[in-house]
Amino acid sequence: MCERFQIVGSLLRPAELLEYKQQIEHRDDIQYPFYGDFQGYEQCEAKAIQTVVEQEKEHGLSILTDGEYSKSMWHLDFVWGFQGIERYIAPHGYFFRDIDGTSKYETRKDIGLRITGELGGKNHHFLQAYRQLQEHAGDWETKLCVPSPSHIFGELSWSDNLGGEGAVYQSRDELKAGLVRAYKDFVGEFAAAGGLILQFDDCLWELFADDNPNSPFTGEKINHEEVQSLATEFIDINNTIIDYGHSLGLKMWTHNCRGNYDSRNMGGGSYVKIANLFLKQLKYDRFFLEWDDERAGSLEALAVFKDRPETEIVLGLLSSKTNTLDDEERVLRMLDEASKIIPKERLLLSHQCGFASCDGGNELTQAEQWAKITQGQELARQYWA
Repeated sequence: MCERFQIVGSLLRPAELLEYKQQIEHRDDIQYPFYGDFQGYEQCEAKAIQTVVEQEKEHGLSILTDGEYSKSMWHLDFVWGFQGIERYIAPHGYFFRDIDGTSKYETRKDIGLRITGELGGKNHHFLQAYRQLQEHAGDWETKLCVPSPSHIFGELSWSDNLGGEGAVYQSRDELKAGLVRAYKDFVGEFAAAGGLILQFDDCLWELFADDNPNSPFTGEKINHEEVQSLATEFIDINNTIIDYGHSLGLKMWTHNCRGNYDSRNMGGGSYVKIANLFLKQLKYDRFFLEWDDERAGSLEALAVFKDRPETEIVLGLLSSKTNTLDDEERVLRMLDEASKIIPKERLLLSHQCGFASCDGGNELTQAEQWAKITQGQELARQYWA
């Protein structure tokens, strides 16, 4: 076991579990968490979680997750578990960049969110899933990964859920207040259930990087004051919940990436361009940052953490998108570069993202996934020996 190597959270699902997940994807006449809609699904999921937790232990991971086997997607299941939300199949999915870097790649379409009542986060199914993880983990540390408040605020506020006759929330401010209440409901019950580490995952930061050619917020005709104001709004809503988590004794972590679906990404944007916003101002205790290719830009962005001695940075120098082992020379060289900016005692190593942010997973086998995890462990042992 080397505590300097960590996983982001998700792992490839086994085939028998995917049979159920693939049925869920194509139906919106069913109710989350869908156990009552598919005979045997709950038992299959529980067995798969028990197995993957044992595999994590066998591979020397120091902080365990349930592989996110209890989710279909990295973010929307959490929202489906709120009171006041209805899930539906949308006309189209999200659009990622295909392998060629230019073509569009459409995701699954069950991404529609309809607000039907006041949002609430009490008695969330994720707590049942987390208690199951705790039981299997025993003495191992565990963490729970959920989408950041700002990410969900962004998705809901950019939809057709605001204003109009019959709308639950008439303005962004009303929606924000409702969402904060729902998150506080959940975070409070997570802490009461014995949770200690809560990780907020977030894919929106790079929208605000002016070197991101794939962002709607870049270009000469953009109102940069409005964009800056939106970024500040995102930071503030996250910090509100981070502060609340800290007040309950929780460690509050984050993971940021540029999209991870079927080994595709959503776009570019360097950390240097957003360092003084998201890296400097967000109050997380640990940042998992994606640095597996040139899109992330220079490691100089880490300099904003110099005056935050308690903050840890997990460098996602390895790739969960490929089925081959990573370039070890590159990883060790970049760790050396990073340690000239931030003491190596505050650095950790990971893949840039999970192996299955959505249940279909990236384009590699489970054997290849575990080989890449073993490589990460060995590199961490070598570097921090």
